[in-house]
Amino acid sequence: QVQLVESGGGLVQAGGSLRLSCTASGRTFNTYTMGWFRQAPGREREFVAAISWNGISTYYADSVKGRFSISRENSKNTVYLRINSLKPEDTAVYCCAASSDRQAIVVLTSSYYYWGQGTQVTVSS
Repeated sequence: QVQLVESGGGLVQAGGSLRLSCTASGRTFNTYTMGWFRQAPGREREFVAAISWNGISTYYADSVKGRFSISRENSKNTVYLRINSLKPEDTAVYCCAASSDRQAIVVLTSSYYYWGQGTQVTVSS
């Protein structure tokens, strides 16, 4: 069993930055592919970014490339999402997720077994 807890969300003005954190329980964090997804009101959950178990490979949705950066510290059981140049359309609940499949198709929600509750990011214009 893996529990994921996100933090770092908040209310930010457009153009600002945030760093979201997701901390996992358990001793197997360093074997999981980790992903970030977001869901805005009235919209489906969408893939944002993912990182391989060893941190070597990263993946981003086209809509966030260049502004979002995913990283991880396996020694702290934590994955991060740095968001720069925030836009009002980035407003959403951001959730992290864990997959034990190293060959996972990272953009699919079905690839992930464990999910956090999410942290709200609100960007004002």
